[in-house]
Amino acid sequence: MYSERLYSIFKKVGVAEGDTVRITKGTGQKGDGEAQEGILMPQPQGDPNCMVLKLKSGYNIGIAHTAETKIELLKKGAKSEKPSEGHAKHEKGALSMLSCGGTIASKVEQLTGAVYGTMNANEILSVVPELKELGPLNMRSLFTILSEDISPDHWKVMAREIEKEIKAGATGVVLPHGTDTMSYSAAALSFMVRPPVPVVLVGTQRSSDRGSSDNVVNLICAATAAKSDIAEVGVCMHASASDDICHFHRGARVRKMHTSRRDAFRSIDAKPLASITYKTRKVQPLDSNYTKRGSRPLVVDDKINPNVALIYAHPGIKPSLIAKLSDYDGVVFAGTGLGQVPTNVMNNKLVLSILPEVKALMASGIPVVMSPQTIYGRLNMHVYSGGRLLKEAGVIGDGCDWLPEVALVKLMWVLGHTKKMEEVKRMMLENLVGELTERSPLEMDYFE
Repeated sequence: MYSERLYSIFKKVGVAEGDTVRITKGTGQKGDGEAQEGILMPQPQGDPNCMVLKLKSGYNIGIAHTAETKIELLKKGAKSEKPSEGHAKHEKGALSMLSCGGTIASKVEQLTGAVYGTMNANEILSVVPELKELGPLNMRSLFTILSEDISPDHWKVMAREIEKEIKAGATGVVLPHGTDTMSYSAAALSFMVRPPVPVVLVGTQRSSDRGSSDNVVNLICAATAAKSDIAEVGVCMHASASDDICHFHRGARVRKMHTSRRDAFRSIDAKPLASITYKTRKVQPLDSNYTKRGSRPLVVDDKINPNVALIYAHPGIKPSLIAKLSDYDGVVFAGTGLGQVPTNVMNNKLVLSILPEVKALMASGIPVVMSPQTIYGRLNMHVYSGGRLLKEAGVIGDGCDWLPEVALVKLMWVLGHTKKMEEVKRMMLENLVGELTERSPLEMDYFE
């Protein structure tokens, strides 16, 4: 909060948080006479006599107030309305925003410097008032948690709340979400929700109260994507380190590829659905194979069995670990290379094969699915003897190029519908929401 002295000055000048102002530094300050224009933001923490200004670039800066500092009102900000909690009526042409927590709804804790969840949907609007420029917006908070705490039960809540919003007339749905597990949620919602309007997950790599936050560009571009003609579930995030363009990625083909870069999210072995230019709000489709707005009815199917394990194959993996997976209803391996786990086809005395344990899982009715841990490329379980032995044992996935987290979520969804092994195999190998591609591209968009 600002100091009582500053609030008194704001009142005298006729400005309030959310107004566009010009602040000119006075005598005795570094940058004497320099003027900055932007939106006067709430003061989340720190010096109560330091004004927070959001520049046109989307960055926040702090300006210390002294007796010589001049504040001028340039434009009154639109009044924030309390977000509706109901679903009976939506404004015509309104987007819906359902906050799911994460860094995008977080601030830096003053004592430790750690990021923690604190903001609700209405606070997001106060931090990014530019969202009002895109038209009417209905906002609600579903969760205030960090993304590592997201569970399959949260996916079901998201799916049902998306259903309510669309049935109430939402023309698109935006879900602010933590980035660490956003690809899991995007994949889950891709299987659970077949929407007639865009459903866009969005996050930030830096919390909203950091000067370098990417929240403004990401949120504006995500809302723009939600107003587009692309009726898909996807993720909208920075396309590069610059604040110019975001990419809208298909939910079942996207992965977070870097811990902290702005452009951490990439479409894997596929083109992004579209690019969104921040300044012009232009949506440019990059993949013509997408579902068009209004071309299908809303279908929500949240039947899911979360009792599935994802195991990364690694040197020294113990057979006893695989044997303990008998408590699960399904297992996904992120295999090495073209789809291998230790099988000891060369009969080396130093190798511990897990093939007997894999066969035992399959024999007990537990489906085992293979995915590539290399991320890029597809499985080919015919090349090496170990792969052929796994396929002969019934392991599912030969020829597939799904991501490990997508294979995990898909198996959860499939097992929510059937436990018959042949039906599980048939559904897993069917391309349901673009999670499988027919051909791998020759050129990869790797990080430089």
